[in-house]
Amino acid sequence: MKVSILQFPGTNCEYDTEHAFKSLGAQTEIVWHKSETIPSDTNLLVVAGGFSYGDYLRSGAIAKYSPVMKAVKEYAAKGGKVLGICNGFQVLTEAGLLPGALKRNEHLHFISRHHHLKVINNDNIFLQELKKGSVINIPIAHHDGNYYIDADGLKDLYLNNQILLTYTDKEGAINNPNGSIDSIAGVCNKEKNVFGLMPHPERAMELLLGSDDGVKMLQGFLSA
Repeated sequence: MKVSILQFPGTNCEYDTEHAFKSLGAQTEIVWHKSETIPSDTNLLVVAGGFSYGDYLRSGAIAKYSPVMKAVKEYAAKGGKVLGICNGFQVLTEAGLLPGALKRNEHLHFISRHHHLKVINNDNIFLQELKKGSVINIPIAHHDGNYYIDADGLKDLYLNNQILLTYTDKEGAINNPNGSIDSIAGVCNKEKNVFGLMPHPERAMELLLGSDDGVKMLQGFLSA
C-alpha cells in the first residue's frame, strides 16, 4: 500500500499523517505542491491538514491553484482514492472535488479538542471497518469547519449515502461544535472515491494520546 501525502506551504499535519499510515504498515511519500504529477504507484492520496497558504482569502482557496491540483483532479477522475483531512477537506471543496463549502465556525472561535462522531454511512472504503451508527472519539482542530451546502445538495447527499460522519456526544445525540448543517463532519463524492472530514483520525492512533479510534478509519483504505 502506497500513500502519497500532499504538502503545501502552511501544511502542518503531513508528518502526523505519514506516521499514522506507517504505523499501519503502509509506504508513504510526501509530495510538494509544485509537483505536476502524482507518484504512479499511489494507492491513496491524502491532502493533509494545516493552514495551506496561511488560509489567506479563504481556507483552501489558494491551494486549489497549486500545480499539483491538476494532477489530483486527474487522479480522482480515474477512480483514484483521495482523502482530505481538515484543511485538506477545505481544499477539496474549493477545488470542486467534494460538494459543499467550509465556513467560519458559528461562534467565530478556533476549536481544538476531542469530539465524538457518529458513523452515518459505512458503504465505502474509508469507513468499512466501522459499524454504521457507532460512535467514535476523534480530535478536531479548526476555525473554518462549519460545513454548508444548499437544500438540493443536502438532499443529494442523503440520497446517495454521501454523509460519512456527524458530530455527536458520547451517546450519539447531536452535539454540533461549529454550526455545520445537519451537524455534518465529513462527506464523500457520489463515486465514493473522494473523502473529506474536518476531524483528525491521524491524531487518534494511540490510546496514550486519548483515543485510537482513528486506526479503524484509516485501516479501511489498507484492507481494500
